[in-house]
Amino acid sequence: MQKTIEFQNNAFTLLGGIEGIRSLADCFYDIMDSQPEAGRIRAMHPADLGPTKERFAFFVCGWLGGPQLYKEKYGSIDLTGLHSFLQINGADRDVWLLCMEKALSRQPIEDDFKNYLVQRFRRPAEKICNWCQQQFMQTPVTIKPDNG
Repeated sequence: MQKTIEFQNNAFTLLGGIEGIRSLADCFYDIMDSQPEAGRIRAMHPADLGPTKERFAFFVCGWLGGPQLYKEKYGSIDLTGLHSFLQINGADRDVWLLCMEKALSRQPIEDDFKNYLVQRFRRPAEKICNWCQQQFMQTPVTIKPDNG
């Protein structure tokens, strides 16, 4: 419990500040770009991952208690809204988390902190997945009248 509180209060610093977060973002998207099992989620992103890496790093920076770089540059963020047009399912969520776990394993941080971050990332991944699934299950079906 004590470590969790320490991690919550110092996550931005423990990950290495903005440079550590940029390193994580680069590593994460490089893994996504190179893993065959991540092909479906990779296809949900633009060909040029540069801007995506920056947005992700800026989001994570503020999310972990650092400067609100995303908000300063892009305005407020609505994670579910940003993903609302995507048909993200449980398998996509799991592959996304696998890419994140691999990226975290390559960062110079202690294992307990890596595990903490995996759990932190799991929450928004789950929320986005659930929201997207709910959106697409509730899509109205238009039934054409039978003119015969």
